Amino acid sequence: MNDKLGLDKAFLDKENPYDLFNIWMAEAEKSEINDPNALSVATVDASGQPDNRMVLLKGLTSEGFVFYTNLEGKKGKDLKANPKASMCFHWKSLRRQVRVQGSVTLVDNKTADEYYATRPYESRIGAWASSQSEVMQTRGEFEKKIEEFKKRYPDPNNVPRPPHWSGWLLSPYKIEFWMDVENRLHQRLCYSKIGKAWHQEILYP
Repeated sequence: MNDKLGLDKAFLDKENPYDLFNIWMAEAEKSEINDPNALSVATVDASGQPDNRMVLLKGLTSEGFVFYTNLEGKKGKDLKANPKASMCFHWKSLRRQVRVQGSVTLVDNKTADEYYATRPYESRIGAWASSQSEVMQTRGEFEKKIEEFKKRYPDPNNVPRPPHWSGWLLSPYKIEFWMDVENRLHQRLCYSKIGKAWHQEILYP
């Protein structure tokens, strides 16, 4: 048990939620079959309609959580209209969940360029060829565009990042850690950011 909060030792006693998140992510990397860095990101469009989809966490800094996407797709348009979002990580193998709420900003070009360069060649070409979220008449239409961009950028070491593709940084003001307990008597630890400091609260299940 966590003597301070009366929680299971898995929560430990971390004043900074990022420290606890890194511990849980490291454990998920050992137990999850696929993509332990997968998360659901929820956005709200200009009309107030919420939406969510799965993406991959590609960076964690002292400022927040980073994922990459086509800026002209649905989520990119939502985030431009309403720069707030929430994330949910769910690790079935551990019976744990982490929810994150905050505001988003674009990462700087240098950061986006550096990450883009690490992607496989086909993925970089796909970023050019995909008109994300737009209607496709046939799959062949997409495949033709892929071949066209392969001809334009035949050198795998020289594929520039598309101007419409970059990363979003979610800077959280709330991070909640959830752990399954039998009979739905779950344990929840919530960190809320007040000023520059994080404050802990335990929540009823």
